Amino acid sequence: MPARTSLESTFPAAMLSEVGTKESWRKEVHRPATSTHKWWAKRLGTVFRGILASATTPEGADAERAYGSSLDLAGAVVLDPFSGSGITGVESLKLGARAICFDINPVATLVQRQAVQPWDLKALEDAFEAVESACRSEVDSLHRTEDGRTVLYYFWVATVACPDCSEVVRLFDSPVFSKNAYPKRVPKAQLVCPECLAVRESRYDFDVEMCPSGHRITQRGAVRGQSATCPCGHEFKTLSALGGARPSYEMYAKMVANPDGTKSYEAITEWDRGLYERCVEALADLPDSAVLPRGELAPGNNTDQALKWNFREWRDFFNARQLVSLSLIATAIRDLPGPAPEREALCALFSGTLEFNNLFTSFKGEGTGAVRHMFSHHILKPERTPLEAHPWGTPQSSGAFSTLYRSRLHRAHEYKTHPADLVGRGAGIERVTGVSKPLGATVADSWESFAAAEGQVAYVATRNSADTDIPDESVDLVVTDPPYMDNVHYAELADFFHAWLRGMRPYAAYSDAATTRQAGEVQHADPVEFGKAIEAVWTECARVLKPGGLLAFTFHQARISGWVRVVDSLRRSGWVVMAVQPVKGEMTTSVVKAGAREPSNLDSVVVCRRIADGATNPNLSVEEALATATKELTGLRDAGIDVGAGDVRSVVRGSLLAYFAATGADLDEAVAVRVDSLATESIAMLLG
Repeated sequence: MPARTSLESTFPAAMLSEVGTKESWRKEVHRPATSTHKWWAKRLGTVFRGILASATTPEGADAERAYGSSLDLAGAVVLDPFSGSGITGVESLKLGARAICFDINPVATLVQRQAVQPWDLKALEDAFEAVESACRSEVDSLHRTEDGRTVLYYFWVATVACPDCSEVVRLFDSPVFSKNAYPKRVPKAQLVCPECLAVRESRYDFDVEMCPSGHRITQRGAVRGQSATCPCGHEFKTLSALGGARPSYEMYAKMVANPDGTKSYEAITEWDRGLYERCVEALADLPDSAVLPRGELAPGNNTDQALKWNFREWRDFFNARQLVSLSLIATAIRDLPGPAPEREALCALFSGTLEFNNLFTSFKGEGTGAVRHMFSHHILKPERTPLEAHPWGTPQSSGAFSTLYRSRLHRAHEYKTHPADLVGRGAGIERVTGVSKPLGATVADSWESFAAAEGQVAYVATRNSADTDIPDESVDLVVTDPPYMDNVHYAELADFFHAWLRGMRPYAAYSDAATTRQAGEVQHADPVEFGKAIEAVWTECARVLKPGGLLAFTFHQARISGWVRVVDSLRRSGWVVMAVQPVKGEMTTSVVKAGAREPSNLDSVVVCRRIADGATNPNLSVEEALATATKELTGLRDAGIDVGAGDVRSVVRGSLLAYFAATGADLDEAVAVRVDSLATESIAMLLG
């Protein structure tokens, strides 16, 4: 490692923010190897490539040129202790380094394994065809009309009984159940009569319509916010009407694929209801050996809303047809010969399909991908009008196993074979090949096997990064994106996938524990517990790093207590913050960011060296630390990068707290107040 690097001084943040912005809109296209399965807070591969390039480029050299070149880090060992979807591992391997990818969650480990290991395309096709032969015809038979056409989607509505008169209330907030993503451009819409469930075509902005049975339809449904009104006029809280039970659900419409290639909306018939009842019977008749979700929900920040709606077990998240269909697919995959990377890839693909096939999904509308997945909000939010998709799917489907097979696995295979990168060239950004090595790593499961392996290798394991088997002074560089001190707890959400995966055993070491929640998780809303857990990981990173090595991680935290704890944990574990570099973060329009009081566009790259190596913070005063932070932010703003109030506050907090920590000051409430006051002044100065 250089004695002083471009990452600490001349980080090409503006260029990386520009290429990162392009990546952020289509991560699944530009970084498909890490997009085969859902993971949360997935960072930008372009930014992490830039961090690696800058961390190995001496101060004064051209880090931007290094980013866009065939940089060779052969012999370097890069550790990511919070590996998530595997971004650091992938970018390290593409640059010729050896990667260590640890995460405490087994679902994350499964995602990382798909990102780095090779697949034989012929073997993958054969495995897919074997699964199709074993289950597709039966799944198709559960999604058809009486005349044999394929049903792409069934539309359902939750129902409850009025506490006052026992009348059944259908929990529609509007009778418009399908409209175009751009309704002013294409006003055509589909309506359902809340009284008799007749379906008819109209406009999204209709005033009053009459259904075929003569019922008057207006824009208003029974639901307003958390309350509902029954046909007799009684108003009540929806949750109170559940009486300890989950809501019931009623089918009211379907979208059908016609022989001529068109699609039509049709009402539910008695034949449809009879077909569903046969699914209920088929579910009861499944053998004990069939794969089905196992486990119960535990209380948590991200599970409490589902528990309030009385969803107690993970199988409650699916209706009978979904359980039968998904079980048929999962069991066929489980029974493939193995172990094999191709079987493992199909297990991960199936798990990803679950995100679009459950009672917590909804219809996005015409002119866009039809299925709004269950994690559009980072909580398990029950859906009053769920959409049931065909889980095997057709070319006209969205979020189906067969369509995701092409869009995810085939795309990832092509990328791993011929990786492409976004590089600034002249006045634009180009997608170029030839500057990265193909991905096809041997996956090691211990330090011993990792150290002995030749060629491209990745040590990928589910473990607490505070306690590793890595020898002292064995790692050149630590690059990561740690969990933030917030209310999005990945394990609580990952258990939804794990409930199925534990019965499929994607690979021999996959966990069979009842939950992915583990002691030692860093993510914690309590600042003290968060600080303790992350300090233990930083301490282990300091132990395994070679003298003169570097730790760099991306961070953004809305609460100053999070910044205080992370900076204090670094100091206590033997680190000095050398720089805080603002750079493009995840997509600006993400639900979580858009809902923040001070929306943000940037992450902070926190660059650290060990006290044991003689490192000292480069700023000599509060004023100098503040000037350094505002200089970096001004440079991005002047380059046309969107800089928001939340970005200014976060970067200034990090820079000033790092300075105070280096002086030995207690990061107490008085320091926090002073830092935030200076951050507020900086917002006014930079953003007017």
